[in-house]
Amino acid sequence: MSRAGDLWERLVRAALRRERTGTDVYGRPVGGIAGNVPSSLANNRDIDEILRAADEIQDEDPNVARILCEHAYSLAQNLDPDSEGRGVLQFKTGLMSVIKQKLAKREVGTIDRSQDVVRLQDFYKHYREKNDVDKLREEEMKLRESGAFSGNLGELERKTVKRKRVFATLKVLGTVLEQLTQEIPEELKRLMESDAAMIEDLIAYNIIPLDGPSITNVIASLPEVQAAILALKYHRDLPNLPPNLPPAFSIPATRKADMLDFLHYIFGFQKDNVSNQREHIVHLLANEQSQLRILEETEPKLDEAAVHNVFIKSLDNYVKWCNYLCIQPVWSISETVSKEKKLLLVCLYFMIWGEAANVRFLPECLCYIFHHMVREMDEILRQQVAQAADSCSSDNTVSFLDHVISPLYEVVAAEAGNNDNGRAPHSAWRNYDDFNEYFWSLHCFELSWPWRKSSSFFQKPRSKNMLKSGSSQHQGKTSFVEHRTFLHLYHSFHRLWIFLVMMFQGLAIIAFNNGQFNAKTIREVLSLGPTFVVMKFFESVLDVLMMYGAYSTTQRLAISRIFLRFLWFSTASIVITFLYVKALQEESKQNGNSVISRLYVIVIGIYAGIQFFISFFMRIPACHQLTNQCDRWPLIRFAKWMRQERHYIGRGMYERSTDFIKYMLFWLVVLSGKFAFAYFLQIKPLVEPTRIIIKASPIFYSWHDLVSRNNHNALAVVSLWAPVVAIYLLDIHVFYTLVSAVVGFLLGARDRLGEIRSLEALHKLFEEFPGAFMQTLHVPLPNRTSNQTSSEVVEKTKVDAARFSPFWNEIIKNLREEDYITNLEMDLLLMPKNSGTLPLVQWPLFLLASKIILAKDIAVEGRDSQVELWEKVSRDDYMKYAVQECYHNIRHILTKILDDEGRMWVERLYGDIDASIKNKSIHVDFRLNKLPLVISRVTALMGILKGGETSELEKGAVEAVQDLYDVVRHDVLFINMRENYETWNLLSKARAEGRLFSKLKWPKDADLRALVKRLHSLLTIKDSASNIPKNLEARRRLEFFTNSLFMEMPVAKPVREMLSFSVFTPYYSEIVLYSMNELLMKNEDGISILFYLQKIFPDEWKNFLARIGRDENTHESELSGSPNDIIELRFWASYRGQTLARTVRGMMYYRKALMLQTHLERISSGDLEASISIKDATDTRGFELSPQARAQADLKFTYVVACQIYGKQKEEQKPQAADIALLMQRNEALRVAFIDDVETLKDGKVQREFYSKLVKADINGKDKEIYSIKLPGNPKLGEGKPENQNHAIIFTRGKAIQTIDMNQDNYFEEALKMRNLLEEFHCDHGIRPPTILGVREHVFTGSVSSLASFMSNQETSFVTMGQRVLANPLKVRLHYGHPDVFDRVFHITRGGISKASRVINISEDIFAGFNSTLRQGNVTHHEYIQVGKGRDVGLNQIALFEGKVAGGNGEQVLSRDVYRLGQLFDFFRMMSFYFTTVGFYFCTMLTVLTVYIFLYGKAYLALSGVGERIQTIANITKNTALTAALNTQFLVQIGIFTAVPMILGFILEQGFLRAVVSFITMQLQLCSVFFTFSLGTRTHYFGRTILHGGARYQATGRGFVVRHIKFSENYRLYSRSHFVKGLEVVLLLVVYLAYGYNEDGALSYILLSISSWFMALSWLFAPYLFNPSGFEWQKTVEDFRDWTNWLLYRGGIGVKGEESWEAWWDEELAHIRTFRGRIIETILSLRFFVFQYGVVYKLDVQGSNTSLTVYGLSWIVLAALIILFKVFTFSQKISVNFQLLLRFIQGVSLLMVLAGLVVAVIFTELSVSDIFACILAFVPTGWGILCIAAAWKPVMKKLGLWKSIRSIARLYDAGMGMLIFIPIALFSWFPFVSTFQTRLMFNQAFSRGLEISLILAGNNPNT
Repeated sequence: MSRAGDLWERLVRAALRRERTGTDVYGRPVGGIAGNVPSSLANNRDIDEILRAADEIQDEDPNVARILCEHAYSLAQNLDPDSEGRGVLQFKTGLMSVIKQKLAKREVGTIDRSQDVVRLQDFYKHYREKNDVDKLREEEMKLRESGAFSGNLGELERKTVKRKRVFATLKVLGTVLEQLTQEIPEELKRLMESDAAMIEDLIAYNIIPLDGPSITNVIASLPEVQAAILALKYHRDLPNLPPNLPPAFSIPATRKADMLDFLHYIFGFQKDNVSNQREHIVHLLANEQSQLRILEETEPKLDEAAVHNVFIKSLDNYVKWCNYLCIQPVWSISETVSKEKKLLLVCLYFMIWGEAANVRFLPECLCYIFHHMVREMDEILRQQVAQAADSCSSDNTVSFLDHVISPLYEVVAAEAGNNDNGRAPHSAWRNYDDFNEYFWSLHCFELSWPWRKSSSFFQKPRSKNMLKSGSSQHQGKTSFVEHRTFLHLYHSFHRLWIFLVMMFQGLAIIAFNNGQFNAKTIREVLSLGPTFVVMKFFESVLDVLMMYGAYSTTQRLAISRIFLRFLWFSTASIVITFLYVKALQEESKQNGNSVISRLYVIVIGIYAGIQFFISFFMRIPACHQLTNQCDRWPLIRFAKWMRQERHYIGRGMYERSTDFIKYMLFWLVVLSGKFAFAYFLQIKPLVEPTRIIIKASPIFYSWHDLVSRNNHNALAVVSLWAPVVAIYLLDIHVFYTLVSAVVGFLLGARDRLGEIRSLEALHKLFEEFPGAFMQTLHVPLPNRTSNQTSSEVVEKTKVDAARFSPFWNEIIKNLREEDYITNLEMDLLLMPKNSGTLPLVQWPLFLLASKIILAKDIAVEGRDSQVELWEKVSRDDYMKYAVQECYHNIRHILTKILDDEGRMWVERLYGDIDASIKNKSIHVDFRLNKLPLVISRVTALMGILKGGETSELEKGAVEAVQDLYDVVRHDVLFINMRENYETWNLLSKARAEGRLFSKLKWPKDADLRALVKRLHSLLTIKDSASNIPKNLEARRRLEFFTNSLFMEMPVAKPVREMLSFSVFTPYYSEIVLYSMNELLMKNEDGISILFYLQKIFPDEWKNFLARIGRDENTHESELSGSPNDIIELRFWASYRGQTLARTVRGMMYYRKALMLQTHLERISSGDLEASISIKDATDTRGFELSPQARAQADLKFTYVVACQIYGKQKEEQKPQAADIALLMQRNEALRVAFIDDVETLKDGKVQREFYSKLVKADINGKDKEIYSIKLPGNPKLGEGKPENQNHAIIFTRGKAIQTIDMNQDNYFEEALKMRNLLEEFHCDHGIRPPTILGVREHVFTGSVSSLASFMSNQETSFVTMGQRVLANPLKVRLHYGHPDVFDRVFHITRGGISKASRVINISEDIFAGFNSTLRQGNVTHHEYIQVGKGRDVGLNQIALFEGKVAGGNGEQVLSRDVYRLGQLFDFFRMMSFYFTTVGFYFCTMLTVLTVYIFLYGKAYLALSGVGERIQTIANITKNTALTAALNTQFLVQIGIFTAVPMILGFILEQGFLRAVVSFITMQLQLCSVFFTFSLGTRTHYFGRTILHGGARYQATGRGFVVRHIKFSENYRLYSRSHFVKGLEVVLLLVVYLAYGYNEDGALSYILLSISSWFMALSWLFAPYLFNPSGFEWQKTVEDFRDWTNWLLYRGGIGVKGEESWEAWWDEELAHIRTFRGRIIETILSLRFFVFQYGVVYKLDVQGSNTSLTVYGLSWIVLAALIILFKVFTFSQKISVNFQLLLRFIQGVSLLMVLAGLVVAVIFTELSVSDIFACILAFVPTGWGILCIAAAWKPVMKKLGLWKSIRSIARLYDAGMGMLIFIPIALFSWFPFVSTFQTRLMFNQAFSRGLEISLILAGNNPNT
């Protein structure tokens, strides 16, 4: 029984125990009873600590452990007596089982629990004595003081951890004792109080320990921090707090009350929110103080300027809000606000912001709350009585969250819940912007204070169906309605469309007048006036229509403006048009009066002049300010109001005049090229053909013409002009692309990008790096640039090299730790310290390798003079340096190791050599041909000396020196020794007697030993190191870093004075760290991720094995015996994927870089001891241990990962939770924020509560909770990522914040530049200071596959050249989800770093750029620093990503942000903005539509017969315009214009030759197919989103694509986006081939259609061309089987689209939900009926009959075919009782059809070709009917036709699938096709590896 009980306890503990003191084989923290405390237990932190202490002392005293467990159980029972919380019952049961087992194991029968208190008291004393707590602190402090820079990190950490654990256990024991009894002996009570004072760093804190002093963290002792803490202290103007504060408002005894405690008490903020904002404000103030460079005083004091700067920055938005609403801020602008009052206001604002939850997205709402709460506070201050504020209190409770935030949250949540998970129209519910914009008018004050909840603002929608029922309870939108229509493009960018239309009209008029500028031409050009006003009238109509849904809630003034503009432009359009028509009529009369025409010209001239004058006038910033000051004049205010709508945002959208001129000139170049092309190659050549077509005699139509016959062949003219017009609208983007590429190239060259693009350049320029480093990345030093002598220059260069070397060496060491270089390469790349007495700079060995050998050969083989010999050596600078260094090193080493006589020999020998050099007679005085003997002896000596000291080695060293002496004395010296006869005689005598060199001083000094080793390497390395490092990534990083040293960047400030910043990464549930199972799991080809990585990165795999001490041929299975090796393997693999571990490692380099910079700046800054030598100043030992360095780095850098569901992952024991915990353990500065979903009991009911929590790692391997801030409800009301960012942003710190996605990386060498980048906030970048700093990216996934390479190059082109031009000169760069650095305070006070409204903000990142620009921000771009980024690497991943982005752009078209930017930018910036955001996608869609327009036009000419008739009249279709149009369309389709920036980028950064090779390689890898396919992806998702919606976040996985994608999976993904459209293009091309007329035959057809064929085939077959093993026969067979199973499997409830065609088809139709959407789909589907209408008139059977009867008969035939189809597909379930009859009917029907066809062919004009033509006609008609029926699915279901329609749809999908599958199957017959495809997709190493894997996996049934 005892054994059974023991097993039971082990079982329970296995489920509950969590001893996180170690790690398992995967490196994950091991399990604990403490770790499974349910979050629903309110005090789970206390219970957790008690159980952890019980585990700790279990073995030492089981009885006390039992007491602690029982106490924890009683706490849990008190908190939740009915066990209703989630997981509480299981927890209690398990805990009770453990307690019972403890009792059962006791030998004594009963337990006297009355003695429990005594036992605890005795154990407390015993535990103290055992651990000798009095000495613990003393030992740790001694070690810390002695080991600060010694590198003795391990011992110190062990001491610290032991002390913390002991005091944590004592804390628990004391707490339990106090809870169990009040009667504690005085002596023990004193001990407990003494111990309590020792646990200050057990109090959870984030960065600065404010609730208790810390000796282990010196950050609180920094003077700026102390000054900030003192500034917040409780001052005399604040009323005294009550003496007995409630527990919720208690102040720890370890600190004094401050002004935040006062605000906490009166407004009822949450305790953790107060603690969080206390640290936040202290952090802000301390950093602001440090930037002022104020001299330290005896007593730290916060400077007034620091307070003022924080005050102004934090409340800037509030002040602007007050000014906009013309209300007085809560402080008087005229009066001086005291420093204390400023701090109080800042504290209040940030405490409101910190607890506002989702309301943080409403920045002006926060201003409203702040405005009223300050008034309340001022009243309390006036009364001098600390009491609860009325707005936050009721029923004796004070809660800011409950009374202020929750009412707002509830109405926002109600509206968000009404959006039907994003499916409801945007116009049907209020989003975040609608709520926030309510506070842009004085009407917001109707909400009163406290909230007047009866206001319509707080009115919640009743239900999701309320909108459909038309209930009046719905509150309208505010100032803008996001209607789903393409008309938004015109509405937002009407100026562009008016400009393009008017230019086209003008050019056409000139062309039709043959280029003559006579009176007739001018008269016609004046028709532009009516065109302009009519288009403006259309815009005003859209203003009226687009505001539908917001009239009831929008300001009356705004509505008045809309209708005034409507009346104005409607009147103007009528008047102007009337005047122009009358003027034309007058001109046409012989004696006409020109008064009206003159009046018309005057009116047009005045209007145009005023518009031009205003546009020009407003380009001058001073004029903008002048008009703002003139706002009080009614006329000026009215004119401005009519011209542009006025909102709180979007004011002052102008740039500096010089910037305006730059981007204006840019666009003048673009427009000049565009319009020249349009006139000469598009419009002018079409003039004459158009005239001929219009004047052509009646043309015979081969079909029944309904439109053109009596209308001058109108459709023929349209088919001719339509492609040209379409290209006219899109080719401006082509010209923009070309010009921006050239400008970007020139800007990059100006910025010196790509100067170091090879190892050769890196070697050549290396000696310039130290000086460049000191100029850019090092803190400026005095007297570096003054006039210096040559010796001073050498010394300066050496000092520069000495200061450069620790940074360079740390970079190299990090490259080795990342396994990019070998140990040998690291040794060669490391740079000596240059801190010794050598009179030269010591360069890394990779520059000097083999140079001595080459110099020796020159000296031995040549018979030149000394001058000639030295000239040869000096041709190679590094050979010269190597010779000089060896010369001085040998002298230095011999002097150090020899005795007096030996040193005499060295001095004499070097004296003679120096004299010979001076006399230029060294070739005479020394036998240089004997130099190899000297080198061999020196090499032997150094080889001995670099080893450890032993008697044998010492003896060998003596012999080696003596041998060297003999060689030099007898073989080399050829000088006259008489001049120094005595010295040489003495040496000869000593040598003869054996005294010379008999004693050596073995080199023990570390620097001397390093010198010996280096000299040995210099003399022995024979191979050149010109290709070091070999790894391409290491080369790229070193090349970019060294190149950036020569680029212009701001001067670096000392770390103490730099801007502080945070890095912020949102995370959901992606891969954190690969597990061994994931790494070793094989796919169906037998390929695992680890195998894949080994083949892709073979050199890095070998380097990894060497790093962990394994042989390079070690198999991964051999590592399983070592847990440490396993965890290192997991990290190695994860660092090569797109994992959170990679991102965290990269971002933590910031902290490492700051620690190194702080450590090394302690001398140069002059803060400490100025007398420390350069050797000490460059000593990096222990820099990561230095308390000062760690404190300064923590004050400047914070890293927060927002792991949204980390709490849920912990609860469900997901591997991601354990991996995140492991990352926290390995990175002490990492903080994790997450949303904790807690179940609590309230009034007997279980309710969910949500908390925003911040945790860090603690000493036990657990999470230590720092802050827990309750939220008003579920924070996910909108899009997930921005909501995740919003809840966690309160835990970030600093003045800047870098947004980093989870698939990004960083590098140590780039982290060194961060302080330079942050200084850009203080640089001049335009009329406004920067608010977002754009950062360059390197896409690191380019080496994975050819697709990854295409994506990488495309992305790189955009993030470098593209954004370079957007920022300068165009001034429209935004935020694109890249690693940009935000002005943190600017953005958190203006809504945050993203927007979160459901669906409309699906591309949440770019809205941060919109918001920043609209709020007078400035976005820049900087390319001297880069951050790594991963991209999708498989076609399906890429398609999902591009679909998401295209859908996001579709939603942007509808957004108010795009509308306002389009309206408020000046004309040229508006064009820049349009063509680089939504316009890019619209032009992409227009490119595809151009192909359709062209082909449908050709089909019309072919089927109607017009094309053939016209060509007989004149050779019209062969004209320049059409050729130009086709060429443009062809070039755009194949992605050539996408390639132009790419090519120029290659040339700039790789060189011309490598650029050409890269481009040709891409073409051979079929990049054109990929880009053309992407064209279809973007077009489909962009268009569908605007028409129907449905944009959503797509989780692409970002993994390694090493698996074969099944045919059915590809078909599901691309069927509607690519395959259907591709087959439609093929159909059009076949029709044109069959019925079109080309007198030049096949060649003409090929030239006209090759681009369209290329596009169609790319859309049809690219998914299979880029599919791994896509043409392997076995895979093809399996794919066909899988596809047929999917196609024939009938769906049902719960069946997914991946399993059944029916379920998939229903999903594909889900986006058509509205009546408007059904109408649009119906109209679009009508195009498919053109084929039948045209083809039936081409049949031989109908002859020349063109009546409608023919078309009608064709529908009868189609109906018969549908009936026949139904006969053959009649349901077997229905026909089960008459199967035989059904089979008979089907057989007879088939025979009758066949017989009928045969008879018709024989006895009528029906031909076999007619049968195929009918197929060509009926197939698209059937598809059109099918599309219309699918659009009206509810109607079809009511009519009972849905099953039949579904059967026909299945048939069509089967047919389309077979058309695509057959070519794939044919190619799969040939094995070489599969081999070629693998080579095409993957690099050679993996191709070989893949084939080997297939051979080895021959027994694998899946291969």
